[in-house]
Amino acid sequence: MSLVSATCIADILIKNLSQKEGLATAITVMIIAMMLLPLMDVIAKHLGNSMAPGQVAWSRFFFQALLLAPFAWRLRSVTSLSQWHLHALRGFLIAAATLCFFLSLKRLPLADAIAIFFVEPLILTLLSPIFLGETIGWRRLSAVVTGFIGALIIIKPGGNVFGLYSVLPLCAASFFAFYLILTRKLAQQIDPVLIQFYTGLSAVTTLSIALLAGSIWQVSFLNPIWPDQVQWGFMATLGAIGCVGHLLVVHAFRILDAGTLAPFQYFEIIGAVIFGWYFFSDIPSKSTWLGITIIVGSGIYVYWREQTVQQTAT
Repeated sequence: MSLVSATCIADILIKNLSQKEGLATAITVMIIAMMLLPLMDVIAKHLGNSMAPGQVAWSRFFFQALLLAPFAWRLRSVTSLSQWHLHALRGFLIAAATLCFFLSLKRLPLADAIAIFFVEPLILTLLSPIFLGETIGWRRLSAVVTGFIGALIIIKPGGNVFGLYSVLPLCAASFFAFYLILTRKLAQQIDPVLIQFYTGLSAVTTLSIALLAGSIWQVSFLNPIWPDQVQWGFMATLGAIGCVGHLLVVHAFRILDAGTLAPFQYFEIIGAVIFGWYFFSDIPSKSTWLGITIIVGSGIYVYWREQTVQQTAT
C-alpha cells in the first residue's frame, strides 16, 4: 500500500466515524490508534541502530507534513491560522516527546520503554481539571492509577531498567501530556487533518533546527547522515504510521474528554509487547501478562462507568 493511499484511507475513516460519534466510537478509535502506534516504535528502534534518533524523529514529522499537505490545502481556513502559536507549541511538545522516546529505544526494550512512558495518562488525568476544566471523579482516577500499577508490574521497579535512559520516557510522558491537553483544545474547533499538518510542520521545523545545531557541534544523537534507499523507505513508513495513528487520536479527542480516554492509552503497551516479541524476540513474563490484565481491566471499567453515568443522565 502506498503512503498516499494510507493517508486517503485514514481521511475516509475519519469522515465515516464523524457520522457515528459517541462513547463507544471514541474508545474504539483510541484503542485502534494505540495498537497501531507501536509499529512506529519498532521502525524507530531499528533505524536507531544506523542513524541518529533526532533524524529518525525528524523523518516521522517530515513525511507526516508531506502526506497531509494536499488535504490541508483543501481544508485550509483563516480560523486555523489564527491559532498558529498553539500549533507551534504543540509541534514543539510532540517533537521533544518523540526525540526523548526514540533516544531511549537505543538502550531500552520496546515494551519497557513504552511501559515507563505510561505514567503519562496519570499526568494527563491530573492536568485535565487544571487546564481543561474537566471533572475527574474518584472512580475514574482510581482506574487510571490501577492501570499505572499494571504498567509498574510490567517494568518491575528496582530492576536495571531504571537507569539514565529510563528518565527519557518519563520526560517524553510529560511533554506528551501537555501535547494532548492542546490537542483537546484544538480538536473542538479545527479539522483533525489540519491539526496534524500544522503539528508536523512545526515539529519538523523544530527538529531541523536541532539537527543543524547537532551537525555543527557534533552531537551524536542529533548528527544526521544521508540515508540509503532502504532507510528512506523505513523513514517514510514511519511517518505514514505516525500520521494515521495520530489522526485517529485527534478524532477520539474530538468526541470524548481527555480524562476518560486516558486509561485506554495503556493499550499501547499491549501492542508493544506483541511487536517486541515478534520483531525482537522479547518473550513476555508472567508478571507482564498480569500487568496487561490489570491495564485492560482498568480500561473496561472506565468504559462501563461512563456508560452508566450517561444512562443515568438521560
